[in-house]
Amino acid sequence: MSLKLYFAPGACSFVPHSLLELSGAGFEPVSVKLHKGEQRSAEYLALNPRGQVPVLVDGGEVITQIVAILLHLDAKLPEAGILPAGGMARTRALSTLAWMNNTVHPTFTHIFMPQKFTDDAAAQQVIQRFAADSYRGLLGEIEALAANAEPWLTGDRPGALDAYALTLLRWGGIAGIDPTGFTATWALAQRYAALPAVAKAIERERLQLNLYRHSA
Repeated sequence: MSLKLYFAPGACSFVPHSLLELSGAGFEPVSVKLHKGEQRSAEYLALNPRGQVPVLVDGGEVITQIVAILLHLDAKLPEAGILPAGGMARTRALSTLAWMNNTVHPTFTHIFMPQKFTDDAAAQQVIQRFAADSYRGLLGEIEALAANAEPWLTGDRPGALDAYALTLLRWGGIAGIDPTGFTATWALAQRYAALPAVAKAIERERLQLNLYRHSA
């Protein structure tokens, strides 16, 4: 199996990164340092002209966009349990995954990179404040899901939703939201992070789960 995953520490690429470790499949992890602009290098742009992570290379095929990558890995590694195998469980999982990716994730982008949406400094601050309030509510929706985890979001095996929930909750700290206030999601994230294979990805990315800092 020839798999190569380009990831950036702390980015959404943690989701496929941790799932690949959890699957036990052999793969080559390649760190892309966003703060150094490595995503804008000619070599990287040849893989993904959008300059984004993650990128999965499977043999000669280059796959971008996290949902496409997860679906590809789920088809290639069905024994890994990345998503439920079928039926309404799979449909519901895909619905939640799409929502995490197309609603929760972009809301955080408005907090972290408001300059993508306006070059007006004052407007950027308004966008950040508004998005942070919205993000808190979205984390509340994830909290409701986590409160019913059995013990994972899609049943008895950890999968894509758990990895994404950890990532989104962790970003809450950057947005000025205390992740420990979402007790069920925080417990879910800690359970996922404690899995030995996931801990390997966390160590490689040098992640700290709680990034929240109390204001002075």
